[in-house]
Amino acid sequence: MVTEGQQIEPFRVNVPDDDLEDLRQRLARARWPSPAPEPGWAQGTDLGYLRELVDYWLEGFDWRAQERRLNQLGQFLTKIDGQRIHFVHARSRHADALPVVLSHGWPGSVVEFLDVFGPLTDPRDPADAFHVVAPSLPGYGFSGPVSEPGWHPRRMADAFTALMDRLGYSRYGVQGGDWGSLVSQNMADLAPDRVAGLHLNFVTVPRPSGERDQELDSEERASVERLAAFQATGAGYSAIQGTKPQTLGYALDDSPIGLAAWIVEKFRAWSDCGGDVERSFTKDQLLTNVTLYWLTRTATSSARLYYEMRTAGRAALPRARIDVPTGVANYPGEITRPPRRWVEHRYRVTHWVDQPRGGHFAAMEVPNRFVDDLRAFFRTVRADPPS
Repeated sequence: MVTEGQQIEPFRVNVPDDDLEDLRQRLARARWPSPAPEPGWAQGTDLGYLRELVDYWLEGFDWRAQERRLNQLGQFLTKIDGQRIHFVHARSRHADALPVVLSHGWPGSVVEFLDVFGPLTDPRDPADAFHVVAPSLPGYGFSGPVSEPGWHPRRMADAFTALMDRLGYSRYGVQGGDWGSLVSQNMADLAPDRVAGLHLNFVTVPRPSGERDQELDSEERASVERLAAFQATGAGYSAIQGTKPQTLGYALDDSPIGLAAWIVEKFRAWSDCGGDVERSFTKDQLLTNVTLYWLTRTATSSARLYYEMRTAGRAALPRARIDVPTGVANYPGEITRPPRRWVEHRYRVTHWVDQPRGGHFAAMEVPNRFVDDLRAFFRTVRADPPS
C-alpha cells in the first residue's frame, strides 16, 4: 500500500517555448573570449570547436525531437526523504526480467542511457531481459536542485533503495559509473540481501598497504601514471566544485556557452576518442545532455555534489568490504583503471573484462559493449542465491 507522500506520478518533458527562445537569444548574443595562445585543447575547450558546436545548437539541434524520444520512455516523479526524484522506469515485456538500477554521474544524466534502454529491456534471449530503473541523481536534471545540505552518495543510495522498495522490487542488480558507481556501491552495502549483483564501469580504490611500485607490471604502472597525470592537470574542476560550487554556478547557470565548454571538455578528455570528441559522440548527444542541464537549471546543484562528498568524507562511503558479487568493465579511455588485485581488497570481484574500446560515458559511447557486459555479468547472478 502506498501511503500519502509516497505517490509515484507520471512525468513528461514539456519545456516552455519561452525557455527555448531565451536559450536561443543567449547563444546568438554570446560574448566569446580571445583565443588561447596555443591552438587546440591544451588550456581548455577549443574555441573553434565550441563555435562550431554553438552554430549547430542554434541552427541544427532539435530539442523537441529529444523531448519526444525521452517521452517514449516511462518517466515518473516521486518524493523520498523530502527530495523530488525523477526516474525512467523501462519495463520489459518479459515478466521474469531482472530489475536493474542504472545510476549516472557528473556531468552526465539519464540521457546517457538512451541507446541501452531498448536492448536491455527487449533482448533476443528473454533470459537476458531487464526492467530498467534509471533515476536522475538528486540535484541533477528533472530531479531538480536539492532543498537542503547532506545529499552525498550514501544518502542517494538510501533514497534509491527506498525507490526500489516503492516499486515493489525485492531483488535487483545495480550498475553505475562516476558518482553512480559510488551510489551503487553504497546500495550494495546498505541492502546486500536485495542486491543480486553490483556492476561498475568506474572504480577507484587506494593502493593496498605495503604494495610497492616494483610489484606493478608495465600495464599497471601505466594506469597509475595516468591517474597521477590526471590529478596533476585534469582535476581542477573537482577542486573548484568541491570547495566553491556556488561561485562557479553563477557563470554556468547564466551562460549556455560556458556550460557547454565546462561539460564538453570532460566528454572529450574522458572518452576513448583520440582527441576528436565526435569520434565518440555526435553533436546531438552532446547537446542533449548540455541542454538538459541548462533547461533544468541544475549546473550549480549538480556541481554541489563534490562539495557534499568532501564535507561528508567517510560517511559517504560503504562501511565495509562489498561482498555482493561484483563485475567490473575496465574501459581504456577511463580516468582510472586500478589493478584487479587492488579492487579485490574491497570487492568480491566475480567478473572482470578489459574492454577494447570506450571510456567514462560507456553507455553513450559504446552502448553495444556496455549492454553485452551487463548481460554477461548478470547471467551469473540472475538465479536466486542458494539458501
